[in-house]
Formats: sequence, structure tokens, C-alpha cells
Amino acid sequence: MANKWYSRYNKNWTFINTASWGTLELIHGSKMNRAKHADLRRLVVIALIVVQSSGLIPAQTDSGTAKAGQSKTVERDGQHDFDFEIGSWKTHVRRLVRPLTGSTTWVEYEGTTVVRKIWNGRANLLELEADGPAGHFEGMNLRLYNPQSHQWSLNFANSNSGTLSQPTVGEFKNGRGEFYDQETLNGRAIFVRFVISDITPDSCRFEQAFSDDGGKTWEVNWIAIDTRLKGQPDQPQ
Repeated sequence: MANKWYSRYNKNWTFINTASWGTLELIHGSKMNRAKHADLRRLVVIALIVVQSSGLIPAQTDSGTAKAGQSKTVERDGQHDFDFEIGSWKTHVRRLVRPLTGSTTWVEYEGTTVVRKIWNGRANLLELEADGPAGHFEGMNLRLYNPQSHQWSLNFANSNSGTLSQPTVGEFKNGRGEFYDQETLNGRAIFVRFVISDITPDSCRFEQAFSDDGGKTWEVNWIAIDTRLKGQPDQPQ
């Protein structure tokens, strides 16, 4: 989020102590008349305004603006957030068959995930292939980093549909990635949350959840646990 800064020099007025001017009149009353004193006062005020506007005297600023400047923080560069995942993994998947219906039926898959780095880490491509009692599953996830927003978009597709889904968007904080979007399920608008957690050099956890009450409650419907396959190509550098 960009902040626009500006200053209004013409409103930074400087006030003169009139009591001092009264003393000056008493001392020099015999040499200068009141009209000349008035002209002198105007010249001094004008000179002070010019000096202040030139930057030689710091301009007065709104206290709220000053505090905002002091509290401004630098956005973290997250373009290498997914470097930990580059490589090959053994994947165990659990999927809730009918989300948001009250169902408690889960199916499980065993498979392999391969993640390849693109654009020196600013993007990566995940390919998952797994099998289980429910059949064969092939999916991919294209992750893209936005250097302006410092956020990632996760774009998923499976081989059955052949199209990219609505991306979830978010970022990593304190070793945990959270990504959100809004979609429809069975004609109803829902929120989607995708979480990446428990990250170590050799393992990580992925969890997807839906909410149909505006994010008040969440139902987890997808859990994947990855364990790194040693000695495979595409290991992190």
C-alpha cells in the first residue's frame, strides 16, 4: 500500500510576539513613527515565511502524519518463500468426499509430488500424482509471486478439468503460509482457506478448508503430508 506525502507551506504561519514589538516602540519612539514600525513588522513576517518555505526552518507538520511516517515499515521480500519445497516428495493425501454436507467420509491417496523452480524462485510449478481406493489423481499448482503486493497466488488444476481454478492469494508469516479466495460450491458462495505449515527441511503440511458462514467456522476437506525423497533431482541449491 503506497502512502502519498505532501506539505502545505502556505498554511504554516509564524506568529510574532506583539509584546516585544510594544517594547521596541517605546525604546525607539523618538526615531521611528508607528507607520514605519508596522511596515517593519510586515517585512519580518514575510521574511520568516519565505525562509520557512525554503526549508531552512522545518515546516510544521500534522502530528498524525508524523506518527504515520515513524511507524511505516518495510514490506518483506517473499519471492523465495517456496524455496524450501523445491524437489521431490512422498505425499500422503486425505480428502473429504462431500464438503459442507455433514459428511465424515474421507478417502486417502499415496503419491509423489515434484516442485520445480521458475524465474529464479519468483514462481514454481508443483505436480502431484497419486493413487488410492477412489482412483488415480493428477494435479498441478502454479504459484506466482507479485513483487508489488508481496503476495503469492496459488493456481490449481487437475487433469480431469484441464483448467486453472480461482487462485488463492496470500503470504507467509512466521513460517506459516495462509491463502484465501471466494468461490461457489453447489450454488453457494463460500470462502476457501489454504494453509502451509509445519515446515521443516524434510517435511511440510498442506490443509484446505471451506467456510459457508463468512469465515466464522471452517471445515477442513484436504490434508496432505509431504516427506522429502532423498537423493532425487531438483533439490534446493
